[in-house]
Amino acid sequence: MKKERLNISENIIAFNASQPAEDWKICDALAKHISAVLPDAENKIWHRHPVWFLDGNPIVGYSKQKLGIRLMFWSGADFNEDDLKIHGEKFKDASIFYNAVSEVDIEALERWLNKSKDIQWDYKNIIKRKGKLERLK
Repeated sequence: MKKERLNISENIIAFNASQPAEDWKICDALAKHISAVLPDAENKIWHRHPVWFLDGNPIVGYSKQKLGIRLMFWSGADFNEDDLKIHGEKFKDASIFYNAVSEVDIEALERWLNKSKDIQWDYKNIIKRKGKLERLK
């Protein structure tokens, strides 16, 4: 099998490396899998957290929180996935928390990432639309 070079920004690599050991493992695994499934996505540190964008629209990202590493999908509320928890009604985000790399279900992660390509709400223009979200895909 040919090993591909993944498109992960140096800032995300530095963010991951700054995390404690177990959190680094989780962040590193997430970055690699996200970048493999979304190879054309732009990725960068946005609001101090790693985020992947398709056509300028935020799709997926993660952050360190009290409950662990939070993996968030901006349009995840419409994925119809029981493991992704919806935290409000105004936006369409949904997330899951990890405290060990062994908790990351690669099959589910890849399914969610594939859904993130097909199910998108327009967060890129939310300010222009005065907080109103519109469905892109």
